[in-house]
Amino acid sequence: MRPEILNPLFAPVTALSGIGPRLAAPIGHLTGQKVVDLLWHLPSGLVDRRFSPRAADAPEGVVVTLTLRVLEHHAPHNRRQPYRVICSDDSGEIALVYFHARPDYLRRLLPEGETRVISGTVEMFSGQPQISHPDYVVTREEAETLPRIEPIYPLTEGLTAKPLTKAVRHALERVPQLAEWHDATLVAREAWPAWHKAIAVAHAPDSLVDLDPSAAPRRRLAFDELLANQLALGLVRAHMRGSGGRVLVGDGRLRRKAVAALPFTLTEVQRQSLAEITDDLSVGRRMLRLLQGDVGSGKTIVALLTMLVAVEASSQAAMLAPTEILARQHYKTIAPLAEAAGVRLAVLTGRDKGKGREQTLAALAHGKIDLLVGTHALIQKDVEFADLGLAVIDEQHRFGVHQRMNIQAKGAGVHVLVMTATPIPRTLMLTAYGDMEVSRLTEKPPGRLPVTTVALPATRLEQVIEAVSRAIAAGDRVYWVCPLVSESETLDLAAAKARAEALREHFNDKVGLIHGQMKAAERDGVMADFASGAVAVLVATTVIEVGVDMPEATVMVIEGAERFGLAQLHQLRGRVGRGEKASTCLLLYGPPLGETARARLTILRETEDGFRIAEEDLRLRGAGELLGTRQSGMPDFRLADLSAHGDLLAVAHNDSKRILDGDPELTGKRGEALRTLLYLFERDLAVRFLRSG
Repeated sequence: MRPEILNPLFAPVTALSGIGPRLAAPIGHLTGQKVVDLLWHLPSGLVDRRFSPRAADAPEGVVVTLTLRVLEHHAPHNRRQPYRVICSDDSGEIALVYFHARPDYLRRLLPEGETRVISGTVEMFSGQPQISHPDYVVTREEAETLPRIEPIYPLTEGLTAKPLTKAVRHALERVPQLAEWHDATLVAREAWPAWHKAIAVAHAPDSLVDLDPSAAPRRRLAFDELLANQLALGLVRAHMRGSGGRVLVGDGRLRRKAVAALPFTLTEVQRQSLAEITDDLSVGRRMLRLLQGDVGSGKTIVALLTMLVAVEASSQAAMLAPTEILARQHYKTIAPLAEAAGVRLAVLTGRDKGKGREQTLAALAHGKIDLLVGTHALIQKDVEFADLGLAVIDEQHRFGVHQRMNIQAKGAGVHVLVMTATPIPRTLMLTAYGDMEVSRLTEKPPGRLPVTTVALPATRLEQVIEAVSRAIAAGDRVYWVCPLVSESETLDLAAAKARAEALREHFNDKVGLIHGQMKAAERDGVMADFASGAVAVLVATTVIEVGVDMPEATVMVIEGAERFGLAQLHQLRGRVGRGEKASTCLLLYGPPLGETARARLTILRETEDGFRIAEEDLRLRGAGELLGTRQSGMPDFRLADLSAHGDLLAVAHNDSKRILDGDPELTGKRGEALRTLLYLFERDLAVRFLRSG
């Protein structure tokens, strides 16, 4: 149970004064739906209102706070003209300008003949100073309430600064004093304030120095978040190790048949990874291993051979994929090899319904299916295995810990192999996987040709269309990925539809469109047309998984390439170059290119090494952007910036190990405080693994 002292922070934002449903929607989109989410939304800048010159000396473009006498109101004849209020001090006049004004309101706010304290940014118009829509207009008596230094928060559509700042202020009023969870020596060495003080100071910067990630309050809060993350991973890991695993040892007969049916030989790193995995399966402790391999490095084959170990040991294996397209792709890859090995394979996704689904479930429960590939449909309550021994989870970052636990609950002592094609910099491995064992596939299967990567300005679109035309004439297929318009899938989709229509003017019905809002059957139909060649150009949004193995696809066009992260560009590029023909990736960018975007596209042209690309992405953009949901699926930290707080990650990792070695159930005085920390950062699931949690 969450400690009661934290309950005020976990109330909905609508519990705060002045936040109704209309404001709650954009606040929820920007920060989250709970009061605590506002605490994690730190200011990114500040407004200093302490400068109070005379009106005649107020410099253009600077925020000033002036004490002025209201002289007269000038209401326009045309509503589209600005409303002007002329004010002065002993040095001269300055105008206050309002567009779409409400005259009655302004006359009450600024009565002629009275004095007001006004704060805003000075502009010059026809040589005269003015302030458009002042930030503050107060009486002399209220001047003390005017914030002298005001934090600036990142905003979103439908939300202005004043209500957000007010909401944060009300959230801060709910911050309790909590027992210290950090080691006293560390706190003293780093000169860190207590948690409640750190959060208050972080939201009340006195200067630009206070906004820096190296400022003591911000480093303290970053370490709080990193330690919560590492403790949670450590608890999940300890639970896995402590719950016992089964011994899965095969005789190799099925694997030999599958390997013999491969059109290529296994790479050395594939063999090495298999050896590491089979060792894990044989020791009687639950395996939790990450198989990290670049696009096209042969992870699926390693996963299949791992699953065949389970079948050789008389148990079943399951592979969980995040999307229907990916699940059916895995099924298609595995099917001929499973047939060669003589094992019974089935697929189960959300669209399998009725009698067919019932028959699959019955066969699974009676042990008549050895390998099951599917989506989230695999973890529904009515899916029962006769004896599940191994679960493979593909694109691990697309599944929550709950789903991993649910698939493990389908059997006794189930081993888990998680896979990712997202290259993860070594510096970030700890944040997602703690000290999970890792196998890395660093080679591509023999015969894979490198992909030629070319960056072109969007003004050369006609040349790109000519190149696409040549590819189609040669019988090849083309992916055309549309730009990330915004975080709105609707806007991304509109851009994709427009591009598909434009391309149809050149290629008629040879153009197909695929996006995340299509029904599964529709998507499959378009993919089938693409596979057969009926569709030669596949236009896609970025929100869908285009991880389809299409050897005939030789051209990848990515529009708005400067808007994508390096890792994502690399992932998309990996969709071509899977056949015997030379392939090309065309990166269309909107000039002029910024320095970072230019460096990104240069690296992509220089290398196909996903691990180097991931390291460069981290260096160029910082972890905050790299860890965004659309970029890599890694944990999206709110307070920690790994490019600035990387040193703290290692400290948090080591500290969490020491804590759990000395107090594995977190029952001591510091342990109790650490439980509060886990709840504060919503790592509730980890707390449930504690016997007294």
